[in-house]
Amino acid sequence: MSIFVRYDESVSFLRNLDDDWAGLTALVGPCRHDPKAPREPYEALIRAIGYQQLTAKAGHAIIGRLKALYPATALPTPEDVIAADFDALRACGFSATKISTIKATTEGAPTGLVPPRNIAATMDDEALIKRIVSIKGIGRWTVEMLLMYSLERMDVLPVDDFGVREGYRSLKSLPEQPKPKELSEIGKAWAPHRTVASWYLWRMPRERGNVLK
Repeated sequence: MSIFVRYDESVSFLRNLDDDWAGLTALVGPCRHDPKAPREPYEALIRAIGYQQLTAKAGHAIIGRLKALYPATALPTPEDVIAADFDALRACGFSATKISTIKATTEGAPTGLVPPRNIAATMDDEALIKRIVSIKGIGRWTVEMLLMYSLERMDVLPVDDFGVREGYRSLKSLPEQPKPKELSEIGKAWAPHRTVASWYLWRMPRERGNVLK
């Protein structure tokens, strides 16, 4: 049995919302959202920071170079990064701003500001977001990626994400993207399946044409 069968209920729910959602789910096919559950929140945050405002290919390359600095581990420990030289991190491809954020994040891991996975799993979404965004440079979107891809939360809608807003604009043939607050209200109708809804909106063709008509 496919590991993605777990999303069948969510896909069925979205398909029955209206003809636009039915067309999108049919066009894209089964949901293949692939969380990385074994990752600790610290690791998930470092990865999310690395990928911010970059293509997946560029983000993957940067994280790859970071890992290469410490080949004996899957990812440098917080202590490794705290002690890392600025120039070494810069050579990986991180901007100065991202280096500052990474340092602040790693300093929060030993103190519990970034909780270990077993603690994070007991916290609700908003409580975890509120705690982690207190770290300078960490925004809501970064924690939402942690919720979706590491903690496997099924009802997350990252309304600040350009791709999600653009996907909805294209889905509904709107003249412009909805504002985050507006999309948050619209998305209430997709609960409790907003993670899967986001996954499909990320894959919505940007030039709709007659694709779904």
